[in-house]
Amino acid sequence: MQRKSYALAYIFLVFLGQIGIHRFYTGRVGTGIMQLLLAIIGYGTQWILIGWIPLIFLWIWLFIDIFLVPGMCRNPK
Repeated sequence: MQRKSYALAYIFLVFLGQIGIHRFYTGRVGTGIMQLLLAIIGYGTQWILIGWIPLIFLWIWLFIDIFLVPGMCRNPK
């Protein structure tokens, strides 16, 4: 499979990262679905304060993804 664009992956991460679009783009569908579910559950239950727990995990994961994107682009699945 051919390499993916770093710039496009970072644009997806910045603007659509909370729903995992950057992971879908680089071929990591399973973890993209996990990020999407964390966002849905987190924002859906945020009003009862439980939602902050999955959102905090998601935001930490997205911060780590800042450093993982180059590797995901070099070796897409």
